[in-house]
Amino acid sequence: MELISALKFLKLHQVPEAWVDEVWNSEFTERKPLDNTIEEQLAASGDEAFRDLYECLLTYTGDRQSVSRVVASQNIWVILVENRVSVKSLVAVLSFFVLTGKDKVADTQQRVSSLHAASLYLLLLGIPGSIANKVFHEVLLDTCSDLSSHCWPHDSGKKRKRDGLKTSQTEGKRSKPQQKGTPDIEVDEEEELYFSGVDLLKIRDAVFLLVQTIIRLLQTFPLKDRPQSAINCTQIFSKLLYFEPVLGHLNFAAVQDITKLRSVPEMAFYGLQLLCSPKHGNQRESLQRVFHCLLYVILMMNKGNRGKPSLLILSQAILSTRDQAIHFVCHLVDELKQLALPFLHILLQHICFQMVEKSEFRIHGAQAVGMLTSEMTSTDYAGFIKWLFNLSRHSKMVCRLFSMDVVMVLLEQPERRPGECKDPDLACFLPHKFLIQSMLFAQQMDESPTVQGHALSCLAQCLELPSLNVTRAVHNLFSATGTQTLLDGETTEGIVTSQQTQKTYHSLPFRTLDISSTQSFGCDARENTTLLLQRLKDSKTNVRKSALQALVSLLKHAVIPMSWENLAMLSERCRDPAVSVRKKALQCMGDLLVAKPECSMVQKAWLQGVMPALADSENSVQDKALEALDQLVLSQVKPYSTSCHLDISKKLTWDLLCLLCHKCQNLSPYFSRAFTIWSKQDKFTSTFITNLISHTKADHAEGAWLFLSKAVVSSPRLPCGKILEAWDNMVSSKDANVTTCCHILSVIGNIAAYLNDDTKDRIVEDLMSWLKTFNLALEVISAAVETLYHLSRSDDIKQTQAFLNRHGSELVSLCEGYLTSVIMNEKGAQNLNEELMVKHLHTLGVVSLHCPAEVGKRTVLLVESLLTVHSDKLAECPEELPALLSLSQFKENSLPCRVKAHAVITLGKLCLQHEELVQKYLPVFARELEVGTEVAVRNNLVVIMCDLCVRYTTIVDHYIPNISACLRDNEAVIREQTLIMLTNLLQEDFVKWKGSLFFRFMVVLVDPVPVIASLCEYCLLHLLLKKNPEMFSQHFIECIFFFNSYTKHKSYNLFPQSESEKLQFSLKGVQYREKRFQIYRFLLEHFTDAQRFQITNKISQTVLACFVDEELPLDADGAVMLSETFNILSLKEMKLQAISAPPGIMAGGETEEENMATMAKAALQAAQKKVVSQVQKKAFIENTVPLIISLKILLEQKRSPALRDLMTYLQVTMQDYRNEVREFFSGDEQLMAEVEFALRTAEKEREMEQQMDTCTLTGDGKTPTAQVSVQDYPIRCRPLLPVSFATPQPPPPNYLSLRLSQTVRCTNRSRKEEHVKLITLEGTVIPQGGVNDRAISTPKGGSVNLTFDEGVSAIFSDQGTIVARFTNNTNRIVKTASRINGARLSILMRSTSSQEPSPPFLWPVRSGQGGRCPSCATK
Repeated sequence: MELISALKFLKLHQVPEAWVDEVWNSEFTERKPLDNTIEEQLAASGDEAFRDLYECLLTYTGDRQSVSRVVASQNIWVILVENRVSVKSLVAVLSFFVLTGKDKVADTQQRVSSLHAASLYLLLLGIPGSIANKVFHEVLLDTCSDLSSHCWPHDSGKKRKRDGLKTSQTEGKRSKPQQKGTPDIEVDEEEELYFSGVDLLKIRDAVFLLVQTIIRLLQTFPLKDRPQSAINCTQIFSKLLYFEPVLGHLNFAAVQDITKLRSVPEMAFYGLQLLCSPKHGNQRESLQRVFHCLLYVILMMNKGNRGKPSLLILSQAILSTRDQAIHFVCHLVDELKQLALPFLHILLQHICFQMVEKSEFRIHGAQAVGMLTSEMTSTDYAGFIKWLFNLSRHSKMVCRLFSMDVVMVLLEQPERRPGECKDPDLACFLPHKFLIQSMLFAQQMDESPTVQGHALSCLAQCLELPSLNVTRAVHNLFSATGTQTLLDGETTEGIVTSQQTQKTYHSLPFRTLDISSTQSFGCDARENTTLLLQRLKDSKTNVRKSALQALVSLLKHAVIPMSWENLAMLSERCRDPAVSVRKKALQCMGDLLVAKPECSMVQKAWLQGVMPALADSENSVQDKALEALDQLVLSQVKPYSTSCHLDISKKLTWDLLCLLCHKCQNLSPYFSRAFTIWSKQDKFTSTFITNLISHTKADHAEGAWLFLSKAVVSSPRLPCGKILEAWDNMVSSKDANVTTCCHILSVIGNIAAYLNDDTKDRIVEDLMSWLKTFNLALEVISAAVETLYHLSRSDDIKQTQAFLNRHGSELVSLCEGYLTSVIMNEKGAQNLNEELMVKHLHTLGVVSLHCPAEVGKRTVLLVESLLTVHSDKLAECPEELPALLSLSQFKENSLPCRVKAHAVITLGKLCLQHEELVQKYLPVFARELEVGTEVAVRNNLVVIMCDLCVRYTTIVDHYIPNISACLRDNEAVIREQTLIMLTNLLQEDFVKWKGSLFFRFMVVLVDPVPVIASLCEYCLLHLLLKKNPEMFSQHFIECIFFFNSYTKHKSYNLFPQSESEKLQFSLKGVQYREKRFQIYRFLLEHFTDAQRFQITNKISQTVLACFVDEELPLDADGAVMLSETFNILSLKEMKLQAISAPPGIMAGGETEEENMATMAKAALQAAQKKVVSQVQKKAFIENTVPLIISLKILLEQKRSPALRDLMTYLQVTMQDYRNEVREFFSGDEQLMAEVEFALRTAEKEREMEQQMDTCTLTGDGKTPTAQVSVQDYPIRCRPLLPVSFATPQPPPPNYLSLRLSQTVRCTNRSRKEEHVKLITLEGTVIPQGGVNDRAISTPKGGSVNLTFDEGVSAIFSDQGTIVARFTNNTNRIVKTASRINGARLSILMRSTSSQEPSPPFLWPVRSGQGGRCPSCATK
């Protein structure tokens, strides 16, 4: 009777039968109102009443009782009948509680009561006899089972859904506003509901009881005949996995006792395990459902009933649930063995195929794949690797990215031996060597820069793995020689049978995914290295960064040789145009130096990369370089003693400083910049200086003196005693190091202000005695004179100058005396000591800069006489300078070239202090530049004249044409020196773009030496164009006249030039056409659209109009000019980028995050293109068309060859206005007809060439819904697009020529191979009904038949589609070709005959060919 007593609170006898019937008739889909009194009584029911009834019913389930009670439990229905308790009413009242709590505005008590009522119904349903007594109702069962999702507050869930990560499709959609009158009040009220911690705990306990009851039901109540309920339970359990966090690890293998389960997710996993038992239906179908639901748990996605899954916000709870799901799958595979393995394959395939591009999701997904594959046997594992290899060739970029992530995880696992694989054909997929060479390194040939970069990054990470086999495989790539090559554009293509991703998402059926592809290709070691080095110069930033990482890793592990060429590539990237690449290069150089601290080449490369970065235009790059220098140099200066041992880091510091003293002296100015910054940061404390001085007596003293010479400028208060001691040792030493001497002299000069007079006098005396010997090196002479100047400095300028004159006059007299003894002596030139003469000349030049008054006319004449043979004038006029020298006075004499070169420099220094000398000697210098033969002399003359231009700008400006003429000098060193000096003058506005200077600069762009041409491009773009953005457009039209030497125009090319200069800079003639157009393209590439528009109109008005008005004669030269103009107007660089640029659709290399920005950019481009197109069209009709019509008539009358170029220009221009030809040329019907015919012909030729190149297999007619989507093979060498580097770059390889050569090699195939090709193709197509017989990628005859009731797979094809389309395309090609000339037709017929190879991705794969065509593989 306890049962009847426990049922009293439900008021079953008071419930009207009509209401009960109404509830049952409504199929429990809506809540039917009861009488208010009864509702109030039911609402007053407490939790205790429900628990008592639950405990009472539990005794009848046989869960806790003995066998006798189990038998007695069958009498519960008798008990109910005897007490006139209607089961129908009981179920109706319980449903009333259930539907009440399901309401969104239900309070805590209503939700708890609802959950208890659902538990009671499910418990009642589990009692034997429930079906016979009509307790079961499928709708109510599903409602009760899923009640937890309605009763548990969803604030957090809504927030996750609202803030969750969305895909690129859903991000672009705007939510619709609420319409008036819609029932949105409930939502607002629900959001206002507040649940305290106690309330949530009550609801949680009720949910826990409900889930426990569901499990009790599944233990006794079979769902074999109720598949929909089984599906619902699977989905419910998968959602409950996120209900609450689980403490500790779950042990799925233990015997489950539901009373010991303490968390909802733990019970949910046990429920999923129960659903896989045979009593709940076919185990294969059950496993399919469970694995399908767990797929999205592992992918960390929220999969609704329809629509594309949305990403969850990653948290520790989400990651923990994912890990538990993976372990649960592993447990099921262990338990069910062969029954679960096919579904494990499918699960892995869908994890890979449905992965998103976000890196964090890919990383976790790859780890999941690695854990799941560990449950596979070697044979199954090899089969999965084969499928993964095909996926790595898929058209979806994320598939190719994720395949590499998976490979990196698999490489961390122990390598499986090929002998473990039962299938010999799959054994080749087991070694790690296959993963690295065929799935990682091969991806650097991908068309997507993102994939290329990721492949290179993964390759770099491989060498950090502990596996020796992995390291050996990477070594084989760069040290072993293969039999096949792939370099500079050779591509391999394969079939990718997948449906294009549409804008509307269609759920991908959970079944085997068939992704077929060709075999991999091979490269030999030398070409692999070349490919890697090419990626360092790729046009994409991320590729260059990844290539840097890969190259450094290979160098660190000695995979490739530590050659200077490889290291120079690294240091060169420190000057990359992209800031991020420069930072990455600095980091890589630092990592390599830390790994190889004792390698001198690495040290030198590090200095050449880091030091120039101290002067970078980007502050962040400067900071990174300064930080690296601080860590490796500044912070390593510690006290030194003879007994201490230098560790590797400290030894590295002094090795770097010693390199700066010798091999890298040119980097000293950058090093000084670092000291300027450090001085502001108070780095040079007295302790630091003391530590530094302690190293001046060590073996690396030269490095210490270099550091001290830089630091003393910012911290002059030094311990002078030790410095003076070093000075005394240097003076007394006979073999003092030149570099060290210069640094010590610099230190003495900087501390001169803190020395007493006696010390100064002693040092001055030592310096003078030193200088008078003329035995010092040239660098020491300059440093000694500079130190002498510092010692003479005082507040009184006159006193300082008097000091310099007093000591300088002694040196000048000695130099003059020596020069006189050599020049005036008849045998002086024969007995000349060249080294001594150079030192006297250098001393004279350096001293003259400080005391110009002490240099007399005789001294000047003596220096001049070294360059001439007129020494007789010195005897006739020993005191006065002779009259102005003739322009041809620099004549050959018997003095060595080195002496003359130093004499020129000395004469230039003398001119710097005397304006009258400048006016007299500049004509001599200019003449010598023109007629001189000695390279060193002429090179120094360029330097002198440019230095004089800074001080005497007006005087030297007249001779700028003479200097610029050296840009076409026969000697490369003079051309480079002239380019650098003129660029400096133009930057500082000492020289203007006057006369022909600009056009002479342009000629350097086509210099025969690539380094000079690249340097000119850098100077123009990065130094001069920034200063004057209109520079290119202002001179463009005149370039046409200048380079063609056309002087008949009234405004252009009228510069005063000699005939030799005109000939020197002329690019006239057919032989120079490529060079001229190289210059034109360079200029146009750096135009803005406004400049392009203006220059097009200006060409029409100033060039074409002049020929129409007959201002310019239409002679031979005029025809050449006109043809050149039309060819320029036809250049693609002349088109406006707003019109010619491709729409900003999502390309293969774009990531998902960039998609929204790309779509916005595409919309903006479309609007801009429409506006600009209308403006250009109007200008073309008004300005150009009348001139074109007039010119055509004139050219026809003259029968000029320029008529052909005019028609070509029209054909190119009208491509954008195909439908408006009649509107444009309505005034000339003949021209209109000719243009239309030319456009039609060009269109047909273009279609034919495109079909011949690609042979795309897309038909014109409509195709069935399930069709093959053949896409290009994604692993092909993307051409290295030209990019504007800050450093000279070699010319890019000609990929087109290589491709054509490969095409020619592939055209010699036999009819037999053609037949084999078609047979192989037919074998790859599945019959239309074949999908019902077997899974897509399951081999024929296999035992696995997987169809999962979600429609036909998206990866499917109909029989005959490919072959029919290929035949139709071939026929269409032949028909198109028949309209072209005979020569082209003959070529086409040969290519489309039996010898024509099918597209590369249709070639049958044979062993050893690596995906190439059979005809190529035989070579």
